[in-house]
Order: sequence, then structure tokens, then C-alpha cells
Amino acid sequence: METTETRVAQLGIVVENPDSVEKLNAILHRYGEYVIGRMGIPYHKRGVNIISVVLDAPADVVSTLSGKIGMLDGVSTSAVYSKIK
Repeated sequence: METTETRVAQLGIVVENPDSVEKLNAILHRYGEYVIGRMGIPYHKRGVNIISVVLDAPADVVSTLSGKIGMLDGVSTSAVYSKIK
């Protein structure tokens, strides 16, 4: 049985369009098996929400997830990977 190498990664997500939150949550739910934890911070002064999602997933899964999230209107994302494999 072949195992896929996974890495710990953090997705930083900034939501500027509240209309995209439902779609964002649906995407994150579909990738729930890889999610270690999630923290959201509403920043009312700037009208944005900042979300940090920590994953343990293959690099291609992290990249795909980040890409899907980044295509949402008014949502920006960036991934940071652990150096430990």
C-alpha cells in the first residue's frame, strides 16, 4: 500500500466580501479531512475577516485548496509550508 507524503501547511485567508463566506465554508468543509484547526478573526475596523487554517495534506491538495479559495470574489489566500516532511 502506497502512502502519500503530507506536509503541515497554514493557509492565510483574508475575506473582504462577506457574500463569499458561504462558498468559502463549503470549500473548507470538502477538505475537512486535512484540517487540523481553524481560527477566524473579524477585523471590524477594516471590514475584513482573517482566517488561519492549518492542514496536514499532500502539497497538491494544499495548492488546489488555495487556488479554489483564491478564485472566490473578494477573497485572498496564501499558503506557508513546514520544512519538515
